Amino acid sequence: MKHFKLLTICLVVLITANLQAQTNYEKGMQKAFDLWGTNPIEASQMFERIAHAEPDNWLPPYYAAETLILDGFTKLDNKEVLEAQLNQAQNFLNDATAISKNNPEIMVLQALLYTVYVASDGATYGMTLSGKIMSLYEQAEALAPNNPRVVLNKADWEMGGARYFGQDTTPFCKDVERALQLFATFKPESKFAPSWGKERAEEILKDCK
Repeated sequence: MKHFKLLTICLVVLITANLQAQTNYEKGMQKAFDLWGTNPIEASQMFERIAHAEPDNWLPPYYAAETLILDGFTKLDNKEVLEAQLNQAQNFLNDATAISKNNPEIMVLQALLYTVYVASDGATYGMTLSGKIMSLYEQAEALAPNNPRVVLNKADWEMGGARYFGQDTTPFCKDVERALQLFATFKPESKFAPSWGKERAEEILKDCK
């Protein structure tokens, strides 16, 4: 009987500790997401702190990278700051990849990081990174052909290339439309799993019509 009581107490302590850790993780993630809208750098720092506390979870380093990558599009003319920021984002992506290999979500983010480089200096990075970007989207598509972010970002990149070479972007509109349909049925694997992109698809489709 004493052993049973002791086992019960131990189980209660373990479950309580686990629930507390989960609550702290969820609170931290939510706070970081709330910060993102007003201060992406602080949000990235918070995601980084969560990543240290959750070494087996690829999502905190993924978002630590994403905040910096998307913010990078606003700093295309500030080369030194941008390069430092993208280097930091790359380190986070490396951490996320080490935890979750062959992850199409991470591949899309890696392609976006390279896209920021190309957008900042096409003459320097266009030739060296364009092939890598397309290769990443093709790999991601092979792994997850119905992932809306894979379909959308691949089409978005291809449209950008078509514009650059003065070609018609219309053929890619059907892919963006398909991505939007996929967003309607896509179910994230967990509460904080990537679900972004729908607004971007809607924005692109406006230009298609």
